[in-house]
Amino acid sequence: MQILIELFLIYAKVGLFTIGGGYAMIPLITQEITQRNWLTLEGVIDIIAISEMTPGPFAVNSATFIGVQQMGLIGGAAATLGVITPSFLIVVFVAKYFSKVKDHPIVQAILSGLRPAVIGLIASSAFLIARNAFFPEAMGSWLQSISWKSIVIFLLALVGIIKLKIHPALMILISAALGILLFAFL
Repeated sequence: MQILIELFLIYAKVGLFTIGGGYAMIPLITQEITQRNWLTLEGVIDIIAISEMTPGPFAVNSATFIGVQQMGLIGGAAATLGVITPSFLIVVFVAKYFSKVKDHPIVQAILSGLRPAVIGLIASSAFLIARNAFFPEAMGSWLQSISWKSIVIFLLALVGIIKLKIHPALMILISAALGILLFAFL
């Protein structure tokens, strides 16, 4: 019972204090989960990848996956309820009052302060994932620890999305195929 309450409270905190969507949640999720030794950093990054590949919101998917890993289906339900409850309550409140206060200088100042913070949270998530993908083993010299295969997939995905305008879902499938080719056969 203790771990169910802990799962609910951890994800309620994630849901309450993360502004900017799923990617902005990654630093808080990572800290909470690795601090409790529920998963390693690599395990959290795997959950992030799985959560992104499966249909549905990232926050709900990651909460469900980690909850199920810890306590089965009831753990998944507890973590999922935890992550959606704050958002639900905030959205209900905002929907009712935001149109009345959206132009108030204080509200505009709050939003102006939150925008760069969200970018910082998303950037820190990108850095964490990139560091783990590009430097999986920080042994020896940094040049020897680089995963050149990961960098190739990253650059191809970046060019594919930005320059070639490949749909993100298709890019995920292409990247998975490249992963099989580069990591399983080469």
